[in-house]
Parts: sequence; structure tokens; C-alpha cells
Amino acid sequence: MARAKKGGQGASSGLFGIKKSSRTTEMHWGKNCFNSSFPTAVACYMMANGIPAVYNTLQTVDGELRVVPSEIFLNDVFNCGTLSFDELDFRFESKFEPYQKYSFDTIDGIDLVVKEANGTFLSPLEVKLTVLPDSATCKKNENEWGCEMVVRSATTSYCALGMFDSVSDNPAAVRGIFEDACAGIGSWNTDYEMGHKTAALSKCVNEFQLRHLNKQKPLIMQTVWKTQGQSPILAENAFDIVVWSDYAFSRLFVDNAFCEGDAMSRPMRASARLARCLWELSKSGKIRLTEIYRQMAFGNQTDKEFSINGQNWRNYISSDRITRPILSKDIIDDIIEPGYINKLHPERRFDQTLYFTVKKNTQ
Repeated sequence: MARAKKGGQGASSGLFGIKKSSRTTEMHWGKNCFNSSFPTAVACYMMANGIPAVYNTLQTVDGELRVVPSEIFLNDVFNCGTLSFDELDFRFESKFEPYQKYSFDTIDGIDLVVKEANGTFLSPLEVKLTVLPDSATCKKNENEWGCEMVVRSATTSYCALGMFDSVSDNPAAVRGIFEDACAGIGSWNTDYEMGHKTAALSKCVNEFQLRHLNKQKPLIMQTVWKTQGQSPILAENAFDIVVWSDYAFSRLFVDNAFCEGDAMSRPMRASARLARCLWELSKSGKIRLTEIYRQMAFGNQTDKEFSINGQNWRNYISSDRITRPILSKDIIDDIIEPGYINKLHPERRFDQTLYFTVKKNTQ
């Protein structure tokens, strides 16, 4: 594999490819920031070297909706065409302004908003950094290892906004799919009523996605770092990126919402919120997004939408690259500029793994 030239790295961030961003140098290396800055640098490295990411999309297989892996180049994930990372502006924890027109309330920020250096908005992405394996799969065979993924409510709201944005030129068709199931709901925040309506709402989401499979687009950029079991030592093939389309991501909760009952589970809540957003947007083109998410809490915390462990995650990941990630652990030397490794905090697990890997390589 050809390595990108060192000269392509951003002098201010200490991370490959991040030259212009909303973060200062110190912020990139701080708690809760490095977990999105580092994956962005890995993505820039893959883009510079023409290395595609795994791309999970929703497809029909034997007449059923299934999440299927393919590949996607990072310039398509960033929606930047032929632009290089030198011409991009990475806005972390920022709003994707083109979606604001769909909400009366101020929409949340998302992990990464990619813009052209001139200010043009390109792509909103949720960024995940997850270890392989997690505690639920570490004792299984290596080809069954998986990652735990925790999802915020902001992610599912962007999923809804992005799905509608792609079909906003034909709202009447969207309304026709959801009207019968949604119009008769008396109270969207009542456990009993919604517990018995969620299955019907999920079927509407299925119909919507079947009709518009060609409209799905990248939403989550999940960087996987693989260790030797649960040890802090990186595997030889250590890094890869799995990109989830908005449609594929939605299956993590929609597939688990087909159970009727009085109590609302987190997947049922997420599915009901998605259906309501699409229905109300199809009627008026603008909704009170914050009100919907606050109103439909059903006794659960509102910032965390749901989580899946590595075993469930593996049900949606069939690419061989999970067993053998495409990037060697040696790429750390290209991703992190000399001297910057000392800015990490080895008490945090990922920082510790990187820190001691680099220190060992320089001895």
C-alpha cells in the first residue's frame, strides 16, 4: 500500500488531513474530542490513498430488506467530489444548516459537518470510534467479534431529516405511506397507545424505504480499532472504517420494534419518532423537532436513543474486513505527527493503546 506524503498533514492539528477545522490543536487531543478527530484523520488518510471504506446499505434480498456491505470512497462519504482534504473545513459538533429549514426549533449539532473551505455545506456525519472486540464477543471465535455501538438521539433525528430531505420534492407520496397509520393516533406520548401502534409505524418505514432505496446516503462513519482480544495491544491489521447509510442505520432499531406491548422499548421509541417525523414533514415541510423528541421520551433519558452490543452489531456486518481490517497498525505513524502522541492521556483506553504502540515503535 502506498503511503500518503507527510507533507499532506495539517501543521496545526497534528493529525493527518485536518488543516482547517472548528477545533484548536489542544481541543483535538482532549477528552471526547480525540474520539472524533482521530477517525476524521483516518478518513482523510484513506481518501488520500484511494482506500475505500466498508459501506453498509439497505437492499432487497430475496424480497426482504437486508443490510448489505459494499465499498465507498471517502470523497463520496464527505460528498466533496474531486476536492482534496486541503480544501475541506471540518466542523465538529456543529449544525448541518441545510436541515434547519425543516424544524421550527434549533436542530442539534452532529459530530462532524464537512464543508468546502469557501463555506458550502457538504455532508453531516455521526462519528463513532469503537473497539473490536467488545465484552459480549471477546470469547467467541475471531470471525464473530463485534463492536458495541451507543447511539444518541441527535443521530436518529438527523436520520429522519436526511431521509426526508432526499425525497422532499414529493411530500404527497410520503404522506400517502404514513397517513393511515399516523392520522388515527390520539396521543404520541402514551405508552399504551404507542406500544400497540409501533409495529404498524415500522411497516410504514419499511414501505418508504422499499420505494426509495436509491435515495439513501452516508450518515455514520464508524472507525473500528482492533486489539488482540481484550488486551490493550493493537492487532497487526488494526483499523478500518464502516460507513452506514441512513437507511441501513435505521434497521438497528426498526428491525427490533416489531413487538406489540404496553411498554415502549428504546427501539420502539426510535421507530415511532422516525415515522412521526416523516409523516409530519410530509404534511407541512417543517416540524417542531425538539418537541417531538422531548414529548416522546416514555420515561427514558432523552440524550441516549439506544445501544447494541457486539453480538447484535455483528448481525448487520458481514464484510470480511471486520475480521481483517484494511489498515495496518503502522499507519499511526502517518496519522499522528511526531511529538503529538505526548498530548494523549494514557488513562483512557484508546489513548493508552496508541500511546504505548507509538512509544514501542520508537524504542
